Amino acid sequence: MTAETILANAMLVLPGETLRGQIRMVDGLITDIAPGSGVPAGAIDCGGDLVMPGLIELHTDNLERHIEPRPKVNWPHAAAIIAHDAELASVGITTVFDALRVGSVVSNAKANYGEYARALADEILGLRDEGVLKISHYLHLRAEICSETLIEELDKFGPADRIGIVSLMDHTPGDRQFRDLKQLEKYVIGKHGISPADFEVHVATQQALKARNGAAHEAAAVAAARRYGAVLASHDDTDPAHVARSAEHGAHFAEFPTTEDAARACAKHQIKVMMGAPNLIRGGSHSGNVAASTLAEADLLDIVSSDYVPSSLLSAALMLGDLWGDTARGIATVTEAPAAAAGLADRGHLAPDARADVIRVTRIGTAGAVRGVWVRGSRVS
Repeated sequence: MTAETILANAMLVLPGETLRGQIRMVDGLITDIAPGSGVPAGAIDCGGDLVMPGLIELHTDNLERHIEPRPKVNWPHAAAIIAHDAELASVGITTVFDALRVGSVVSNAKANYGEYARALADEILGLRDEGVLKISHYLHLRAEICSETLIEELDKFGPADRIGIVSLMDHTPGDRQFRDLKQLEKYVIGKHGISPADFEVHVATQQALKARNGAAHEAAAVAAARRYGAVLASHDDTDPAHVARSAEHGAHFAEFPTTEDAARACAKHQIKVMMGAPNLIRGGSHSGNVAASTLAEADLLDIVSSDYVPSSLLSAALMLGDLWGDTARGIATVTEAPAAAAGLADRGHLAPDARADVIRVTRIGTAGAVRGVWVRGSRVS
């Protein structure tokens, strides 16, 4: 049987424009787009709601929150993955790159964090293959340069693992995101409850670890991305020298550059800039880095990630549309632009023959409420 859905009398968010019209989805693909406010028999009357591509999330820590809902409280992984998947679907995200850390520290009892990515990836991929998950899941390996086991953990993955992104994560105290040690001290002591003396030991240990392993780990992560067929991303670039190195490695996009200078250098090297939706919505970075709105106003913002608040993705895109006076441009930061950055040509836009990942949204003031989500033409929320 042919499965058909028509969304009519909608404001369609198309590449570069919005248009009152209707969209027809058949057997998982968009087949027709037509202008007008008419509602054919059997169609869903959207009453002027926005109809846009499903949102694409390149970097989210949301799964971690479901797996460890309280500090040191481990939740059953299958239940956590299913809940994470359902939450993303409910806020209009139809494709996600689940961020998993690779690279651990196992020798320091007070700062120990162990390996988990391979086992959790197997669970995500297993649930996907069983058809349990509502939306499309890819893997995003966050390669911790300042670690002890990165190379061994990277070697446990391969081209069959659906790894879409490898990001170069350098969390060395005194550098990049953590260049302000006072800010880092407040964060680490608040999160882990350690003493100031233990924090000093942590800083010295991590800096020594970077000096010992940093160059080899960075080279291994770049090589692994090529081996997997994954897109490479940089993370927390702070100055033009960081960006130049990212460009040498072949980075497609930069996650959360911390300064305007770094963002401008990204534009010079044709590296797309991704910023966090919470930064935009809250009016600034919680760690004192450049505000997403500053980059947006300077035309230096290309992609938005929900980071740690899934519902923020849609709100941020609508805010950007209002800021720029161009709804289609704002929505493109969470649809067309991330799809292009991740090499997904079949989604992120409304057009004939594109994958029918589509959402319906009602504007409520400056925000939006998701009223329907279709993945490959089937309604999932």
